[in-house]
Amino acid sequence: MKQYETVIGLEVHVELATKTKIFCGCTTEFGGEPNTHTCPVCTGMPGSLPVLNRQVVDYAIAVGLATNCEINRHCRFDRKNYFYPDNPQDYQISQLYEPICLNGYVEIGSGDKKKKVRIHEIHMEEDAGKLIHDAFEKESLVDYNRSGVPLIEIVSEPDMRSAEEVLACLEKLRTTIQYLGASDCKLQEGSMRADVNLSVREAGTDELGTRTEMKNLNSFKAIARAIAGERARQIALIEDGKRVVQETRRWDDTKEESFSMRSKEDASDYRYFPEPDLPGIFISQEWIDDVKAGEPEFKEAKKERYIAEFGLPVDDADIITDSKRMADFFEKTAGLCDNPQKTANWLMGDTLRLLKEHDMDADDIRFSPANLAKLVRLTEEGTINSSVATEVFEKIFTEDVDPDKYVKEKGLAQVNDEGALRETVQRVMDENPGSVEDYRNGKEKAMGFLVGQTMKAMQGKANPGMVNKILKELL
Repeated sequence: MKQYETVIGLEVHVELATKTKIFCGCTTEFGGEPNTHTCPVCTGMPGSLPVLNRQVVDYAIAVGLATNCEINRHCRFDRKNYFYPDNPQDYQISQLYEPICLNGYVEIGSGDKKKKVRIHEIHMEEDAGKLIHDAFEKESLVDYNRSGVPLIEIVSEPDMRSAEEVLACLEKLRTTIQYLGASDCKLQEGSMRADVNLSVREAGTDELGTRTEMKNLNSFKAIARAIAGERARQIALIEDGKRVVQETRRWDDTKEESFSMRSKEDASDYRYFPEPDLPGIFISQEWIDDVKAGEPEFKEAKKERYIAEFGLPVDDADIITDSKRMADFFEKTAGLCDNPQKTANWLMGDTLRLLKEHDMDADDIRFSPANLAKLVRLTEEGTINSSVATEVFEKIFTEDVDPDKYVKEKGLAQVNDEGALRETVQRVMDENPGSVEDYRNGKEKAMGFLVGQTMKAMQGKANPGMVNKILKELL
């Protein structure tokens, strides 16, 4: 049986985190009533003229530098002509001939398995509007709130050979861009969108097969499933002696299959020509240096520092630094409570658990570092025990309560009174003679039962260490 190799390239669209759109002063805020974040420019009214938002260029340069690109000192915009209902001008202002960034790469993998995925170019452009399809009314409506939101498109070379490499590349891009503050890169809100260009060829050959472009991929899981599905579809066609057609396909994640949308266009189909309403951009070395000087400490450097400075385990440091929001939260909390390891434990344990339960990610954390730091201090000082701390943390997570006040108001402070604990332990032993006898006969599990009954009798507020000590002494 023939063996096949998958060849994959990416086109990654990223909405930039500017306050206003690329060519007008309308807000880029996500959501809002349809067609309320609009003006004559972003709805393509005749006679309206675009004015470039400088922050868009700053972000594009920053992403280019962080992905090892050459910055094109002289770049300009072009018109990409096509008709689609969510494209109000019947053209898109983009870059073809002189994009802002060229010839970069990102590195994926680790150790001996590191690999460079080359970046062909990064260009700036405006986003289109959004079509809302109403299946019940059998009609489609257009919301132009997104029209004119600034984008960068990152175009890779076909250097990836598996879904795992694709996801690693996307993770690297997302983390890098988030650290720069250039975008929140939320796939579920469309601020990061990836189109997958995929072909297959017989293993051992150099000639590229016919590629298709996969769209409508709004999660990493969907991207992985789409790659597997399209690979299998193309191999089946080749095995049957049929031809793979170069086209754009829409992935349906519910049905886990793709559907043909249209034949794949080439640049000539869009009739590109220089944008007449925007002058060219000259990017001075001073401008590049200013952007470079504002670069943050990126994930890899931060991860190594956390391991060396705070003594965090490699896996903890890797997960915490995977999100800039989580990393910033960790540093602020650890600084306030002077206990980085306990801070990391709370983030790696209960925080990740609750984020998963609430279908949230690290960017959705709303409680304050100050309140988590107070909780760490309360547990370290022995004011509350671990079970109460978990209860208090859940209130902090959902309501950002002040743990000092909450513990005081609810009477949750740990009982360290040896006399009171001894009295309760003796009562529990008297009420459970069978368990006492089991323990004395060598059944260690009986101790856990008696500890649990004591904690229950003390409403969970007893000092567990003292309970164990007293129980062993009396037994």
